[in-house]
Amino acid sequence: MLNFLPPIVDRKIRFGLVGCGRISKNHVGAIEKHAKDAELVAVCDVNGEALERAAAETGAEPFRSLDRMLADSDIDVAVLATPSGLHPDQAVRIAESGRHVMTEKPMATRWHDAQRMVSACDAAGVRLFVVKQNRRNATLQLLKRAIEAGRFGRIYMVNINVFWTRPQDYYDSAAWRGTWEFDGGAFMNQASHYVDLLDWLIGPIESLQAYTATLARNIEVEDSGVLSVRWRSGALGSMNVTMLTYPKNLEGSITILGEKGTVRVGGVAVNEIQHWEFADPQPEDESVKEASYATTSVYGFGHPLYYDNVIRVMRGEAEPETDGREGLKSLEVLIAAYLSARDGRRVALPLDY
Repeated sequence: MLNFLPPIVDRKIRFGLVGCGRISKNHVGAIEKHAKDAELVAVCDVNGEALERAAAETGAEPFRSLDRMLADSDIDVAVLATPSGLHPDQAVRIAESGRHVMTEKPMATRWHDAQRMVSACDAAGVRLFVVKQNRRNATLQLLKRAIEAGRFGRIYMVNINVFWTRPQDYYDSAAWRGTWEFDGGAFMNQASHYVDLLDWLIGPIESLQAYTATLARNIEVEDSGVLSVRWRSGALGSMNVTMLTYPKNLEGSITILGEKGTVRVGGVAVNEIQHWEFADPQPEDESVKEASYATTSVYGFGHPLYYDNVIRVMRGEAEPETDGREGLKSLEVLIAAYLSARDGRRVALPLDY
């Protein structure tokens, strides 16, 4: 039984944001929506222009280094919105300072680094939250409930498509993008939340085989890939990912075919329930029309809902929906996929380390 720092019940929870780039606005907006219970008191970035802009927009105290923020601020939770390869060392330093850690996806780019993050947070008695905001989207919540209720009967086949586009200038915008050490490729970075659906929705994976390719972009990592999956339940499935879709993001979808049900959730980011049919209709099926939502963002609208759980955990009112151990599940699938593609073989799970 892990012993965590005591709950915070008599004041607002103080957040510090590390990394003021592309995804930081989602965190700032989520904290603002929880202004009654949370406040952003510090922002940190090595890029002076980004830091200055974030400080001006939020009113939070700016810091040019994580160590200075940990030494001179009174934050409770440090939010890592930095390049993925930096997360492990940063998480360990945050934990050792006695602060809780929230990290964007993927939690790390290497398996042993992610395990190191979990161990450091356990040893310090602090929480490690791994952001999986897509789980909170209304469409996927409905799908999750249908699976848990057994409405599909036996699930036979699952297909996930992530057909997006990332032009060369996206990768050229920062030296860390498109690198193995700091970023990972189309599977690990852009499609990470969809890889998460493989285990979270369908269950433990028995084995997988992957092909990856760098077809058009001048980067170290893959811009496209395919994954074949066999679950322990016997279900079969595939995942198709590319960042080369012309001329813009086209589809982020999941299709589930079962003994007693067929569902497709599509749109640009699993935001539209496009087919919903079960042998036994239920009253909640009427809510399907309302669950779909319009979006131009592949991030969805799950960050405020994710923060709701984090705040409740910090208050001592809930358990974390996605902690470090939950984050390890999707990272293990990602690492297995890269091993399979590299070695040209089927990889069984769990990994043997």
